[in-house]
Amino acid sequence: MLATAHIADMSTLDVAAGAIRRDETVEIVLLLAFVGGYIDAYTWMIHGVLANAQTANLIFLWVHAMTGNWAKALHFVPPILAFAVGIVLAAWLRRATGERASAISTLIEILLLIAIGILHNRLPDLAGTLGISGVAAMQSAMFVKVEGTVCSTVMITSNMRQAIENVFAVAAGGAPLGTLRRSGIFIALCVVFGFGAAAGAFATKSVPDLALGLPVVALLIVLLRCEALRSQEGR
Repeated sequence: MLATAHIADMSTLDVAAGAIRRDETVEIVLLLAFVGGYIDAYTWMIHGVLANAQTANLIFLWVHAMTGNWAKALHFVPPILAFAVGIVLAAWLRRATGERASAISTLIEILLLIAIGILHNRLPDLAGTLGISGVAAMQSAMFVKVEGTVCSTVMITSNMRQAIENVFAVAAGGAPLGTLRRSGIFIALCVVFGFGAAAGAFATKSVPDLALGLPVVALLIVLLRCEALRSQEGR
């Protein structure tokens, strides 16, 4: 029984080639966590909303609404709606393109960020917010696991919970094989997300017109890595 459990656990955490979906590798998920933190910092500093954290947007909406400040309250509606549209688009892509959905959605994200970056000075705040929230939604819907385990690349709450739970399981004894490694991955996701937020804040303050270049590069690496792993799987 114990050996069987260990084997089952290794089937989701083993880093051997072919055991992990190409869009669930640690490298790709960490890059996406960096992007998640980065664009949240960018949209907060430029537009005063959060691209990923719709919980916060909803709270701000109702806080301002309950104080009678409807102008500020309605400011948080567009990113919530754009996030919903992005989720629907991601769901449609999964139905229409199957295994290629993650790569195609990443390409769409890249194109959207490039367009927003180029037109930054010409686009109204609303358009930029809508585009980036759509990007965040597609990423959150497409990349939901790391090595077979559910995770988030656009917020840290659930990652932090799982990291702490796994550390406790190891400390308490009897944890399945791979638990400590899983905890390390979730801790890394939290740290990299924070680093992305710091980089996003610094770049947005220093070079706002070029700030979206870094997440574009990170997403381009994700796209190339997904395609490279796909070609290896096809051999």
